[in-house]
Amino acid sequence: MGNEGKMEEQVVLDLVVKICKTLAENNIDYCHWKSNTFLLRSASGENDLDLLVNKAHSQRFTEILSSLGFKEASIPREEVLPGVQDYYGVDQKTGKLLHVHAHYQLIMGNDLSKNYRLPVEKAYLASSAQRGLFRVPAPEFELVILVIRMALKHSTWDSILMRHGQLSKSERCELEDLSTKENLSKVDAILPHVPGLNRGLFNLCLQSLQPGCSYWTRVKAGERLQKTLRTCARRSHWLDVVLKFSRRIWQPLLRRGFRYAPKNRFANGGLFIAIVGGDGAGKTTVIDELDNWLSGKFEVKKLHMGKPAWSWMTTIIRGILKIGTLLRLYPFEGDIYEEAQQPHGIPWFIRAVCTARDRYLTYIQARRLSSNGSLVLCDRYSFPGFMKMDGPQCDSAMAELQRTSRFLEFLVKKERYYYEQIKLPDLLIVLKADPEITVRRKTNETQVSVRARSTEVWNLNWKTLSAFEVDANRSKEEAFSQVKAIVWEHL
Repeated sequence: MGNEGKMEEQVVLDLVVKICKTLAENNIDYCHWKSNTFLLRSASGENDLDLLVNKAHSQRFTEILSSLGFKEASIPREEVLPGVQDYYGVDQKTGKLLHVHAHYQLIMGNDLSKNYRLPVEKAYLASSAQRGLFRVPAPEFELVILVIRMALKHSTWDSILMRHGQLSKSERCELEDLSTKENLSKVDAILPHVPGLNRGLFNLCLQSLQPGCSYWTRVKAGERLQKTLRTCARRSHWLDVVLKFSRRIWQPLLRRGFRYAPKNRFANGGLFIAIVGGDGAGKTTVIDELDNWLSGKFEVKKLHMGKPAWSWMTTIIRGILKIGTLLRLYPFEGDIYEEAQQPHGIPWFIRAVCTARDRYLTYIQARRLSSNGSLVLCDRYSFPGFMKMDGPQCDSAMAELQRTSRFLEFLVKKERYYYEQIKLPDLLIVLKADPEITVRRKTNETQVSVRARSTEVWNLNWKTLSAFEVDANRSKEEAFSQVKAIVWEHL
């Protein structure tokens, strides 16, 4: 194979080595079934691992992946294929996400429908042998399957009309790599495994994939192949054509017009994670890094509990209050995000209640998203006895006033109600940094406020909140590595 001798040890992920070694030790009947021209990319995590696994070994295979820290993913509904499962694992050394496609059936066809299942899995696995790190099928068998896959994908009249008629650069390279005289001479022994396929049709399909082949020859090959494989189709031919054209129209419309771009979710449900810590501990940096790490593959939503997005009601109310300030009906008293020491009037109480409501709505949003399978990353959090600026304001402010009123009492009760509804997240991670270190890091705020907030985090007993503590005194890379390990363990 093209890359057998090029698989240099330093580029191979440790996790890939562990998978292959463990599968071999447990006598799992599997092979890396396609794109074996680019095994180096698979071994280094650049490509997915497409593994065909004997159905009889599926439970043991799943247990092995679980023992290696893999998580099963639920892919978007329109991409689900029968007999195919998706798993993601983390290579500890590099932090890379590794995607394993576990195929128990060989499903192929146009990317919009994947309408054909070839019942040749047992023979395909039986032909496989250990070649370097992976077990791979006999190259002549892989060539036959590749030609069928590419003809179904690129040589049908509907694929050509939808501008899917050309092989990609990697597909062309793979076809050239496998189309050797030796492999072509052994094809006749493989063809009987595929229902109805003969050498004439195989040659026609191979011809249709060559550069410069006429449209007539390509369409002829595609139509004959689909007719031959009719017993292998998952749905009727014309239903498949309708499905492909409808998806060809609707998918770009949904993605561009409605920005509908669903991603994978974890099969065992979502997770609501809150990251807390003092100023300078690196909360926002950690959340951004987590988002960069996971959002390429999974549904991830970032929220900010400390400064929540304004609801429409908050926008209207604060707009009215702003007008009152501009008309000098009352003095500006600062925001509850700030630690203003000015006297507290009714506008200040109203803003505090608006913020409490927005935090409550942010909490509801986080709960709903995580309950529906998303990963929610929340910057800062509101819970009793922690960070005055992130919790109730009106109770303490009321005690400072020399007079009260029913309206003020109503606002106090309303704010208290909103905070009482906010419960702990699924996973609470606290970044603990020495107050003196955070003072040196956070130079854009006063030392007094930075030291006070960091000291509060440093002294609080986090075990009572079942929080996971991370030493934020270390380098950003070391702290983030620990956070990643905690998050992945709980997904």
